[in-house]
Amino acid sequence: MHTPVPDRPASEPARVEVALGERSYPVLIGPGVRHRLPAEVARIGAQRVVVVSARPPEWTPDPGVPHRVVPARDGEHDKNLTTVEQLCRAFAEFGLTRTDAVVSCGGGTTTDVVGLAAGLYHRGVPVIHLPTSLLAQVDASVGGKTAVNLPEGKNLVGVYWQPRAVLCDTEHLGTLPQREWRNGYGEIARAHFIGAGDLRDRPVAEQIAASVALKARVVAADERDSGLRHILNYGHTLGHALERATGFGLRHGEAVGVGTVFAGRLAGVLGRIPADRVAEHHDVVAGYGLDTTLPGGVDHDELITLMRRDKKATSGLSFVLDGPGGVELVARVPEAAVRTALSGM
Repeated sequence: MHTPVPDRPASEPARVEVALGERSYPVLIGPGVRHRLPAEVARIGAQRVVVVSARPPEWTPDPGVPHRVVPARDGEHDKNLTTVEQLCRAFAEFGLTRTDAVVSCGGGTTTDVVGLAAGLYHRGVPVIHLPTSLLAQVDASVGGKTAVNLPEGKNLVGVYWQPRAVLCDTEHLGTLPQREWRNGYGEIARAHFIGAGDLRDRPVAEQIAASVALKARVVAADERDSGLRHILNYGHTLGHALERATGFGLRHGEAVGVGTVFAGRLAGVLGRIPADRVAEHHDVVAGYGLDTTLPGGVDHDELITLMRRDKKATSGLSFVLDGPGGVELVARVPEAAVRTALSGM
């Protein structure tokens, strides 16, 4: 399951369009698509570029115009406002203008931070993402959500800033350690329950394309989380809380996998879905080689406190849950039901 299987020649990448009118953009998926960066830079008319890269020089493509490479680190430790300020200062030192562009090259946290810096600098400069992890390719790089963390919670400071293009090069995936594959599979597992279908035995390029196509449809219908886009947060309420509670010892996708099992259990406790659908949540997540139980030593009171701070929690504890009418945001979930679902994990 963790070897990229290109299903078309490099000259014919899969293409998914994120349809947002004048701000529509392509997502290209396949081996070698990073080498299309100069063409995308030329398409948007950028004269100069700052490339923010968490990858070695041999994996950081030349954008084909005068540029500066700013090194970055993947990981939650740099996903903060201090890093955003450092990037914006690097943009200013280079003399970046609104006619220029920023390129991110790295995992999901790099995509988030660079996207936010691009959205804030000069009130917004164009950005192109080159996601290099499975997690970033299936989710973080697409849709325009950018954010950094505060000590009080995850992704609490951010803006919506759509990229001008996303290049998902599957050759990058060959460099990933096993744990980073699991990190990405957490998001693919949750996609099973929100409309992507069963992707467990599909080649990785197809898994990425199907996940991106699902997200593109949702974002095109609800760019700013006013309704339908909430479904993309399936498994994320507990997932984000687990990341915080473990000091990010649990990776995002790993936490979302556990959160997806929990979402099934909670929907079962509330009588929204039958037992076989609850079991399906466990089986799908386990089928991707992911943990399905809470990590040891995690305090349920702390998790509930963290979940109350979730951005969706405008009316008490709120979760995106499966149900007879499909997946939807459910507000005012009784704390007792949450504790019951947690106690079984």
